[in-house]
Amino acid sequence: MGNNSNSSNTPESNEGTEGIPSPEGRTNLIDTDYVIGQDNIQTKKLGIDVDLHGKVFMVSSLLVLFFVVITLAFPDQSGPLFNGARTWLTGNLSWVFLFAANIFVLLTVVLIFTPLGKVRLGGPKSTPDFSYAGWFAMLFAAGMGIGLMFYGVAEPLTHFNTAFEGGDWAPLSGAQGDQQGAISLSMAATIFHWGLHPWATYAVVALALALFSYNKGLPLTMRSIFYPILGERVWGWPGHIIDILAVFATLFGLATSLGLGATQASAGLHYLFDTPNNNVTMVVLIIGITLVALGSVVAGVDKGVQRLSQVNMGLAFLLLLFVIVVGPTLMIATGFFENLLSYFKELPALSNPFGREDSSFMGGWTAFYWAWWISWSPFVGMFIARVSRGRTVREFLIAVLLVPMLVSVLWMTAFGGTAIEQYTAGFEGVADAAVELQLFEMLGQLPLSAITSFVGIVLVMVFFITSSDSGSLVIDSITSGGKVDAPKSQRIFWALIEGAIAIALLLGGGLEALQAAVLTTGLPFALVLLAGCYAIVKGLMSEPRS
Repeated sequence: MGNNSNSSNTPESNEGTEGIPSPEGRTNLIDTDYVIGQDNIQTKKLGIDVDLHGKVFMVSSLLVLFFVVITLAFPDQSGPLFNGARTWLTGNLSWVFLFAANIFVLLTVVLIFTPLGKVRLGGPKSTPDFSYAGWFAMLFAAGMGIGLMFYGVAEPLTHFNTAFEGGDWAPLSGAQGDQQGAISLSMAATIFHWGLHPWATYAVVALALALFSYNKGLPLTMRSIFYPILGERVWGWPGHIIDILAVFATLFGLATSLGLGATQASAGLHYLFDTPNNNVTMVVLIIGITLVALGSVVAGVDKGVQRLSQVNMGLAFLLLLFVIVVGPTLMIATGFFENLLSYFKELPALSNPFGREDSSFMGGWTAFYWAWWISWSPFVGMFIARVSRGRTVREFLIAVLLVPMLVSVLWMTAFGGTAIEQYTAGFEGVADAAVELQLFEMLGQLPLSAITSFVGIVLVMVFFITSSDSGSLVIDSITSGGKVDAPKSQRIFWALIEGAIAIALLLGGGLEALQAAVLTTGLPFALVLLAGCYAIVKGLMSEPRS
């Protein structure tokens, strides 16, 4: 294992790891002989530049390509296989996901209230790269995604119906026959899936990446987190396996979101323009949007992703504001606080991984969500780490846990609450519609529905593009040994692979296949992140506190 050495680096004295600023002030740098990219294959064939970590890239890409080919070649056999895997995992191992997510929440809360929260990311003398307003906006952007569009109406309404009827699929076995109780429980369960637990999962990964890159001087890649556990072996096969698992988790987490986005965009186009709502339309959408994402990749992050993200945030905010103003405004305003209270009241029971009577709800909803968040954690965590240098651990964790959570609560209260109010007032169209159509049915009962539904479709598509683009950037960084400036041709390859996986999963079993894929890849990565919790504490304990 490499030796730790106290250092007093400044940006002038040490340029740091490629693309990553050196620590400012006294930090406990990890002394390692490893040089970023030392194991990379660098060549130029047929005019295409290549700079990648041979072992990580080859194993990841070959296994993923094998999966896509087999799934597309045998779609009739793939569907039952995916469904069986999903049923087995949710029936037998849901408790693993719930237990892991609880550990992430407990760790983040403990760090906020202990002296370790005083450690500053980037060194004691580092200053934040962004203002609070800019930083909060980017955390908000990271928290917004296809999931909020897809489940914003569908999830609260589904939980309300099951809670009112009672049974195994009802959260905490429901509030049978009690309309107000069912509303309260449905919103508590929805916020549970979009609140502290997902953001604690992201925060753990983001904090670990920021700490070991900005304070310890290691590459910005998942394997760096495990240096306190593995030492120099982290640059060998143990580290390769961690990075390969991170690639799989991110790819299938993204593919799940892209698949959901395609089904919702297809349903929305059918609702507005009566286009066919079938697999052909979805495949065409995935291909078309992936090609647009490739254009964004070629344009670069600043010109491509950043501009699209700004447009999307503006559109999402306008749509949210519209629903609040023309929908049941008073109910949304009071419901925001009532739903938060319900969430904290039901939080201990909803978090319990053992002895649950609502096992279908726990497996079918919560375990899937936790696997999804875990799969997205390398992707979102790396983004959050990149924009959070200069913050103390305490302010970092408070902001990452609370800012996106409160936005999600407001979104779910506005969209889900409006749909529930429409349903209880006698409009059953929104509840009778397919999950991917429910957003458009709800908007259809409000003024300017054609315009807002079209905005909804555009939002889904742009989320699709920015997710694909940002995801390919993160996967490329992992498969190129932590380099942040690898050739664009590699990002293009991964963007194409993401689209191919989404198509394969949709054709090979639809929503069940998407859920099975994210559960299967999320499970081993959950165990990786649990080990990462120990590494975070060990890393923080060796740091000076500002």
